[in-house]
Amino acid sequence: MDCWSPSVNVDQEFAKLLNRMHPPRVTVDNITDRKATLIKVDSANKRGSLLEVVQVLTDLNILIKRAYISSDGEWFMDVFHVTDQYGNKLKEDNVADQIQQSLGPRGCSFRTLRGSVGFQSVMEHTTIELTGRDRPGLLSEIFAVLSDLKCNVVAAEIWTHNSRMASIVYITDNSTKLPVEDPDRLAKIKHLLVSILKGDKDKRGAQTAVSLGSTHTQRRLHQLMYADRDYDTDTDGSDSDLSNGCSNVKPLVTVENCSEKGYTVVNARCRDRPKLLFDVVCTLTDMQYVVFHATIIAEGHDASQEFYIRHTDGCPISSEAERQRVIHCLEAAIKRRISDGVRLELNGEDRVGLLSDVTRIFRENGLSVTRAEVTTRGSKAINTFYVVDSSGDRVKSETIESVRSEIGESIIKVKEDGVIMVKTPNPNSTQTGKFSLSHLFRTRSEKFLYTLGLISSCSEVA
Repeated sequence: MDCWSPSVNVDQEFAKLLNRMHPPRVTVDNITDRKATLIKVDSANKRGSLLEVVQVLTDLNILIKRAYISSDGEWFMDVFHVTDQYGNKLKEDNVADQIQQSLGPRGCSFRTLRGSVGFQSVMEHTTIELTGRDRPGLLSEIFAVLSDLKCNVVAAEIWTHNSRMASIVYITDNSTKLPVEDPDRLAKIKHLLVSILKGDKDKRGAQTAVSLGSTHTQRRLHQLMYADRDYDTDTDGSDSDLSNGCSNVKPLVTVENCSEKGYTVVNARCRDRPKLLFDVVCTLTDMQYVVFHATIIAEGHDASQEFYIRHTDGCPISSEAERQRVIHCLEAAIKRRISDGVRLELNGEDRVGLLSDVTRIFRENGLSVTRAEVTTRGSKAINTFYVVDSSGDRVKSETIESVRSEIGESIIKVKEDGVIMVKTPNPNSTQTGKFSLSHLFRTRSEKFLYTLGLISSCSEVA
């Protein structure tokens, strides 16, 4: 559980008071711009205001095409030119109400809990945070241990970048469907997961945290990877970087001081994609910088972002080392969410041990997961995996078809450029959509758990 200091409580109460006295005003304009909806946000200025607004828009799957930010003073004024995820103008029905409610004094729970891994209240789950060195088969081992410890993964998100891995996993007890709260059981989970994450070559160390607290998944993933120094160009040695298949599209980031105004000017140019602004603003906030002015243009294939920033102490960047650090951190923030791997979408009935079985099949076919989103909606498992081969290269089509054949072609599909690629199934195939592979994995699972010390002999597995 989180421990809050009195000073943090005072700051939170003051922020709530400020919000009540000067609630954000949100207006939606569908007339001025022919191609986009204008969303204007005015509110009392406070630290983190920009991140709050961008996070809400991102969580509503709103794409930001242009933005003009001004918060130099006591008032915060933003203008966003936005579309829905299909490039159309927004419907005015309830967009303004949703945004205003999210930014208002009662919107904290919405901003905190909602993320791409699903909409379940995290207070109903136990949250596991993991960071460590990425390697082939790591995800398979993590899910195998959780399955053996009678933990059901209801949602998860996994990022990899620069040979590092960060993930947030939400679990419940298999039998009760309630959060795992027993201290001894939590200690065992943490001990076994740290053992898996450390491996033999992790120079930076692995971290595992278990809590019942709430979190915004992608916001927290940025914090975890930043704390784990995934931006450090000095990697763990000569091993291949399986998570960096996007290195050939390196973003261009420049940092210069504007001495006459007392700002540091940060420019970032790269290929446009959803949630790009959110990723950059998250990192600037985590690095203790305040954005006073910004201009965002993301029309077409490329995006241009310009920020006028100062450190929280009011000073611009003052050294070359700090300038280089900002460049490397923003490059990492932009690249974390990118993957050149094949996208596999799994949609089927959820069951205990599903993720353990699926990721084991990936591992046995020489696939490494570079990014994953796991969601449970009712009785359905809706999972997305980005995979490369064990050397970091693109996966051969025959390997993908072999994986689909083992899991079930009706359950898992290949998606490229927004189009699901479906191969005509073999009419003689006896596969079903139920995907029951417990006998297939029994021997290998027993050996794996035995090596971890979870069982004293293979015969203990029922």
